[in-house]
Amino acid sequence: MDSAPTLTVLHIWSIKRAMPRFPLQLLCLFFVLLTFAPSADAIIEIGLPGTDPLVIEDVYLREGTAFVSIDDVLSALGLDGEWDSVAHVYTISTPHGRAIISPGSQFLKLGDNFIPISHRPRFIDSRLRVSEAFILRQLAPLLAEPINYRNYNPPAPTRDEDPLDRLFAFLLRKKEPVADGSKWVVSIDPGHGGEDSGALGLNGSKEKTVTLAVGQRLEKLLKMHQDAPVVLTRDGDYALDMERRLEIVAEGQADVMISLHAQAFFSAEISGVNLYVQPQTERDVPDGVVVENSSLKLAEILQKKLKSQGFDVHGIKELPVYPLGRGDLPRVMVEMGSLTNMIDLTMLEDPIRQQDFARAIFEGLQAFFETSSGVSP
Repeated sequence: MDSAPTLTVLHIWSIKRAMPRFPLQLLCLFFVLLTFAPSADAIIEIGLPGTDPLVIEDVYLREGTAFVSIDDVLSALGLDGEWDSVAHVYTISTPHGRAIISPGSQFLKLGDNFIPISHRPRFIDSRLRVSEAFILRQLAPLLAEPINYRNYNPPAPTRDEDPLDRLFAFLLRKKEPVADGSKWVVSIDPGHGGEDSGALGLNGSKEKTVTLAVGQRLEKLLKMHQDAPVVLTRDGDYALDMERRLEIVAEGQADVMISLHAQAFFSAEISGVNLYVQPQTERDVPDGVVVENSSLKLAEILQKKLKSQGFDVHGIKELPVYPLGRGDLPRVMVEMGSLTNMIDLTMLEDPIRQQDFARAIFEGLQAFFETSSGVSP
């Protein structure tokens, strides 16, 4: 008998008719297994260039992002890893040395360096799993070559969402659209701060410094040119957790949110600006109505404005990461460049280019407002 395809709920009644004497206990067990199995639609492909990618269907949604087994990921990338049950840490052998992660730590340790992780590793179904944000932002830079990664369909929300995930959904709801494009309330979120320095670059450069500098310049441009408040989540060198950042956004009743970040890599050759938007899922679309992804629309406009100012913009990527939260508030995370690339670093620390960057974002926001005024973003 040929192997049957993956079963779905729609197949159950046909099974019952075909097997009228199917034991009740086994049928109940089947329902349980079907209910708690990972979604067959949640599929991730990962691999190295020139190799067949590994297809991972064992995908779980936690903290608003996909989590997959670290063992599966390392196998697909040709890396070795080992769990130490005594020290409660997982060691990854990379071309740049031993990287250590732990479910109890918010950092990846590489030598004497500690790299912040947005989502801690966690055990799910007896396997240590990491988020796709960790794979793309912390693990990928440790490899000698780029990786191929694709999430075909971010998994649907589960019933056991984390409290912080529910907070995101509550806080990041857009208010009623304004009729006057000059009165949109903008929230600017300069990443990191205080003891959380963010990415570390050449000559001791820190992500928290450049994000605040550009954020304050953008704030000034907005205050000078529009009759509406600007919400800056932090205006100095102090730390904020994600819950507090989003509370500040909610208190300001923002119409749009710009999250500013910078990156660091082990290769000095990697450079350029990247724009990230939250993938639009069914929970963002009321009653299944097809609506425009306002975050993607904003990102496309920002991309054009940044390119017009001479910045190297790689593209727009959909990735569920904490700085974006979730909900229908138009929001874009801007990775302004690499602190480990001398050209990018010079730009990010140059007051003139900081102003150019802030102006490009300002002009992008103004263009977005003009096309969206009076219409639900």
